[in-house]
Amino acid sequence: MQNDKEVTIYDIAKKLKISPATVSRGLKDHPRISKKTKKKIFELADKIGYRQNHFARNLRNQKTDTIGVIVPRLNSQFMSAVIAGIESLANKEGYNIVISQSSELSSKEAANAKTLFNNRVDGLLASLAYDTKELSHFDAFFKKNIPVVFFDRVMDHDNSTNVLIDNRKAAYEATKHLIQQGCKRVIHITAPPQQNVYIDRLKGYKQALAEHHLKFREEDVIIGNLSMEAGADAADAILKMKSLPDGVFVANDNAAVGCMLALKQKGIKIPDDIAFVGFNNDPLCCIIEPNLSTINYSGHEVGEVAARHLINHLTGVSVIHNTNTIILRSELIIRASSLKKK
Repeated sequence: MQNDKEVTIYDIAKKLKISPATVSRGLKDHPRISKKTKKKIFELADKIGYRQNHFARNLRNQKTDTIGVIVPRLNSQFMSAVIAGIESLANKEGYNIVISQSSELSSKEAANAKTLFNNRVDGLLASLAYDTKELSHFDAFFKKNIPVVFFDRVMDHDNSTNVLIDNRKAAYEATKHLIQQGCKRVIHITAPPQQNVYIDRLKGYKQALAEHHLKFREEDVIIGNLSMEAGADAADAILKMKSLPDGVFVANDNAAVGCMLALKQKGIKIPDDIAFVGFNNDPLCCIIEPNLSTINYSGHEVGEVAARHLINHLTGVSVIHNTNTIILRSELIIRASSLKKK
């Protein structure tokens, strides 16, 4: 079966008995073409199935009005909020977005970056995978002066900007709150300390312990992938400890909820036996009983700010460089899971 021949502006021009140049201008909404003629052009174009060749036009203009986005995971409430923020700002400014996920693998992140580069995106927004150790797979963008903005999980580079919160300060506040509630031994559940967010949250946790004269123990840091299943595994590890901790600070809410559920099944009372603070303020926080104390920061704001900065560069409003780190607000939200002192 043969495919139908692609409809061109010459087909429209022939049927309307006007010049191809008039059709071309009409389709571009040129002011010199009358509304009546434009209406006829668009109506016929729809009727006979004409498709504008944006790719050819973009090659001529050296831009695609498209922004590439790489995220570690799509099944994350926080990343969903980030993408919503990116999309709302990008669409308002006339840009489309192409989203890819690394599935927490630097190898897939590199493949995504290559695909987006080959698809000629005008700029790139990226949050790094767990195991990303360097940025060479973004070199093609840097060499072509295609702007790159890293958000949340970031690394410094001379040709990029970072958008994030002060993770060290947030973790310090979370741990300090548990200590002020009377906790003498606080466990930290986190991811492998390779990315800035987990390195800085570990630093904040250590800082709070040190300032309150509590001993840091390597065995009090439980490392996993921060899924709910990893939280349940952490609960098993906690229950095997010679003496139970009385506080747990978790680097995200998913793992915190998984840990809380597993401990509750074993008869541990929260917060009376063990108090909890999570990170991200996912909707899960208000579903689990008791409600989970957490660090709140807006994924939507992260996405909007990252997209705005990238688009400002594309339009010549600002320049991207490594001295530009944008720190957004975060706050500790205290709920029942951490309130030992009634």
